[in-house]
Amino acid sequence: MQPITIVTTAGRPDERSLALAAFVCEQLHIVYEPRRKRAITTMAKQLHAHIIVAGKDRFAYYPLSAIEPFFFHPNSAAFRLKRVARGETDPFLVATQLSKGETLLDCTLGLAADAMLGAYQVGDTGRVIGLEGNRNVAFIVKQGLQQYDVTTLPLTACMRRIEVIHAQAIDYLLMLPDNSFDVVYMDPMFEETIEEATNFTTLRHAGVQAGLTEQWVQHAVRVAKKRVVLKAHFRSTWFASYGFQQMTRTTAKFHYGVIEKERRDEGLL
Repeated sequence: MQPITIVTTAGRPDERSLALAAFVCEQLHIVYEPRRKRAITTMAKQLHAHIIVAGKDRFAYYPLSAIEPFFFHPNSAAFRLKRVARGETDPFLVATQLSKGETLLDCTLGLAADAMLGAYQVGDTGRVIGLEGNRNVAFIVKQGLQQYDVTTLPLTACMRRIEVIHAQAIDYLLMLPDNSFDVVYMDPMFEETIEEATNFTTLRHAGVQAGLTEQWVQHAVRVAKKRVVLKAHFRSTWFASYGFQQMTRTTAKFHYGVIEKERRDEGLL
């Protein structure tokens, strides 16, 4: 039997957390379960359920059997944006080559750190859409991007501009016409786990884990005007298998790969 998703509150709910729980019920069409002093792990086992906790300051998501919750936070985007604002480079922006007013489709949004960099680069005249295949994760990230209290600009403005859509990447790509976005970006869960990336442990448990496929790459190339960018473990066979030019970085355990649309099109002529 597939687990259901329910919403509850912190141990001692106040009016705000109850109102937030009601909001989750309305948005996701799920039911509210009173906490009654039970531990989240106990509730999950009793009800065979994933649990979203509406707290005073944030939403937290506990997939069934998970010990640690998934919740939104800016992750690495805060210090990366500070570096970019100082005029330093960022490997993601080097790979994507985004400009003001352009459009980015992030097929694997995660915690949206790369999407925030993209939103900064394209500015308020550009557009960034992020896809997340897990409905609960999509909700947590969407609410976090809209509500997270960040006093450091330009991070807040970048967060607010990202549009979160609950959809599997290939399903969404199939609906799009050719040349819909300047850049299509994908960061599937790595074939190999990077030990240092402990902040993604809960996301790996909660999110949709989809490997790259020929169909995915084919439609990403069709939808992109300029280029398709892949992020993967430096030993990944995806770069060579799907025609990405791998951008090696000797100090990093993940690399970016690029398919430039103009060059791909010229090769077909």
